[in-house]
Amino acid sequence: MTALHATALRVLQELGIRILYAEAREVLCAAGARIKGEDMVHIGADMVSEALRTAPRRWRMRAINPVREQWVEEGAMMFFPAGGCPNVTDLERGRRPGSLASYTEALILQQSFDAIHHFSPAPEPQDVPVHLRHYATQRLQMTMGDKPMTVYARGRAQVMQSFEMIQLGFGLTDAEFRDGAWASTVINTNSPRMIDVPMAQGILDFARAGQMLIITPFCLAGAMAPITVAGALVLQHAEALAGITLAQMASPGAPVMYGGFSSNVDMKSGAPAFGTPEHLKMQLGAGQLARHIGLPWRSAAGSAGVTNDMQSAQEAANGIWGGAMANATILIHAAGWLEGGLTFGFEKFINDMEVLHTLAEMATPVEATAAGMGFDAIAAVEPGGHFFAGHHTMERYRDAFYPPLVADLGNYGGWIESGSVTSDQRATAIWKDVLAHHRPAAQAEDVHERITPWIEARSREGGAPVVE
Repeated sequence: MTALHATALRVLQELGIRILYAEAREVLCAAGARIKGEDMVHIGADMVSEALRTAPRRWRMRAINPVREQWVEEGAMMFFPAGGCPNVTDLERGRRPGSLASYTEALILQQSFDAIHHFSPAPEPQDVPVHLRHYATQRLQMTMGDKPMTVYARGRAQVMQSFEMIQLGFGLTDAEFRDGAWASTVINTNSPRMIDVPMAQGILDFARAGQMLIITPFCLAGAMAPITVAGALVLQHAEALAGITLAQMASPGAPVMYGGFSSNVDMKSGAPAFGTPEHLKMQLGAGQLARHIGLPWRSAAGSAGVTNDMQSAQEAANGIWGGAMANATILIHAAGWLEGGLTFGFEKFINDMEVLHTLAEMATPVEATAAGMGFDAIAAVEPGGHFFAGHHTMERYRDAFYPPLVADLGNYGGWIESGSVTSDQRATAIWKDVLAHHRPAAQAEDVHERITPWIEARSREGGAPVVE
């Protein structure tokens, strides 16, 4: 880890990183960085050390419902659903572009499972123009549930308007809005060694507003990163440190996470791969690097599978367990991700929730009392007998074990008698039932009343461009 960190510092100092946004270059230059040519920024190790000194180790992730709030810190484990998906699919309606209706349904699913700790704007509503889309996605996040929210960094105007919507809709003063992070965003560098305009703008705007930045290089070994695991980790680490340094130079103490979402590509097709041994190795390495610099960190699961089958289930489960073993603070794309992020799958979301529920149950302490250790229960059963009807069993059987969300634990005969329903078909019935029984969030009516006139006025003015 020391060698990887030192090599990443060499990359930043000797090779530099291209930053396309002039204001970001000015911030770094004022802090001691060297600018070569038009936009190559060379960041010294002293600047990185100072950034790591001022970056907080923990902060509160806010929500309108205090029960949903989380402390972002080492040792926490939070799951975010699939993000960034332009399409959506389910067994009944097939694969199609994301819409406002499908995004509304996806938010209901995200709200309805406690093992999902944060909302995601996916599937993105393609039927809403991009310059107006942030109004729709932000309003739905604020009214369909009560969990922490995502704001995409798509230009200063959209970010600032989204922040204004949160304050207006929730009735927050400036001080209350800055008391913890009410919104988060993922900043993806353009590997190798580049930060584009909207991402650099997003770093500055979120840092100065005190909102949560998740700096996440997307380093695919063999394509946008060296083909070796160690080489990809060095590039990932260098790019993450550059983003963290920019955030801290802009606003010391801004809540910023170390991010790692590196994997490999299929060298036959060039397509991204997930849940591979290399993906898991990079998760483990990223976790060690995050602990080396002392920051909470973000990992990700994912699947290259195009449908809710064994491949996509295995790839996602591998990534979820890899993140857990790597002690990730936040695991993004933990439920619903298909086709390398191009599609949000409703059945896939439900099947992935089974894995997340299993991890959540594993966090429940074992009953280590005398009764839990069961000496009397063992004594009460003769050798060769059984425990089915014992007092110890009868006291506990209703909630002794995790009740599966999707899995059918019966035998073949029972499965045939019940209609030979497969896992994805059972998942369809579950998401349909969740949607049918959804109830509006407690604050929905008040939020609508506060922000609807504001959104209508901004829409008449032309909305907000993605990049100014």
